[in-house]
Amino acid sequence: MHNHTMQAPGKAVAAFFLALALIGAGGLLASRSAAAADEKKKDTVSRELAKPLKAAQDDIQAKKYSDALAKIKEADGNPKKTPFDEHVINQLAGFAYAKTNNYPEAAKAFEAQINDGFTSPEEVERLTKAVAQIYYQLKSYDKAIEYGNRLIKSGQADDEMYTLVGQSYYLKNDYKGTLKFEDNFVDAQIKKGQQPKKEPLELALSSCVKMNDSDCTSHELERLVAYYPKPEYWAQLLDTLLRSPQKNDKVQLQVYRLMSEVDVLKEPGDFTDMAQIALDQGSPGEAQHTLEKAFQKNVFPDKRTQDKNQRLLESAKKAAANDLATLPKAAKDAESAPTGDKEVGVGLAYLGYQQYDKAVDALSKGIAKGGLKSEPEARLLLGIAQLKAGHKDDAVKAFHAVKGDPTLERLATLWTLHAKQA
Repeated sequence: MHNHTMQAPGKAVAAFFLALALIGAGGLLASRSAAAADEKKKDTVSRELAKPLKAAQDDIQAKKYSDALAKIKEADGNPKKTPFDEHVINQLAGFAYAKTNNYPEAAKAFEAQINDGFTSPEEVERLTKAVAQIYYQLKSYDKAIEYGNRLIKSGQADDEMYTLVGQSYYLKNDYKGTLKFEDNFVDAQIKKGQQPKKEPLELALSSCVKMNDSDCTSHELERLVAYYPKPEYWAQLLDTLLRSPQKNDKVQLQVYRLMSEVDVLKEPGDFTDMAQIALDQGSPGEAQHTLEKAFQKNVFPDKRTQDKNQRLLESAKKAAANDLATLPKAAKDAESAPTGDKEVGVGLAYLGYQQYDKAVDALSKGIAKGGLKSEPEARLLLGIAQLKAGHKDDAVKAFHAVKGDPTLERLATLWTLHAKQA
């Protein structure tokens, strides 16, 4: 199973400096001090701190950040400071700390502004995003999640913030938390009629892999295949079915059929196994076609393997020639059989010879007659034949009718996904 790697938000480093844009180095105290005549106003710097804070601002304008921080700390220690004084202290301190690359202290100063009641809603939004991004870069993932979720709950989060929160869960090894967060995000996108982004789907998949949860892994792969049908995802998804301990030869052949259809049947041994099982299951034409495709693709790596499969191909050709010669009689005999199994067998043979319309006819008759050993298998074969014959809508209906066998139902779901993408 491929282990998906987690990608960091592309703009997060640059966002360190987003906070700096939130505070203008000039004019802050000037505008406040002009209103200082009315000291009863809660949003006015107090008379006691106006001078040192103006001096700190002047130092910031002169890029003397260490000097500014010394004055800011002195003002912060004044017992007569007001709540609004603290607000301005945190504004200046956050700017100066960020300019001196002291991001932990900058984040604390920005946090204080978010929560002090003096900051406008617009500034709160910008500061919250900056704080989340700073904490992400500092690897303080709990804090990044806290502030990222604030934006999400308020409806102000963009895709980058969702990425940051999801990856914060992941990077602190909370894979269950990652999965829950990303699944909720994807579900919300789907509910809005949007195509889910690939990144949350991949992060959810990676979390399943980390938890060694095969059902979870399969589910997330199905979602990826549904929206991003890359061969890589199909290969991983079908590999989970191929390795299922519950499979038998018939199920394995069905998995191989879908692998071949979506062109992810690659391994030499899989071509050999598919051909041998098809031959054993009464589909020599399919066995012949599978091996001819393998030789066309040059998948067999050495002479020994080539010779082995060449012998198997000759056996398949011989069986197919005999089968084709007797197939019309078998079809006629099947019509008078008490159950539909023989007609299903005839339909399977026609499917292997790529005579899809005849396969559809025989399989439909067999299903209608009933008494089948495996109706789910017959309906799955019917859907495949209809899809190959170009009857996509009928195929989807047939796949939806596959009931009673969980593995075949799942394969039918995957065939439906492929049919809709074809």
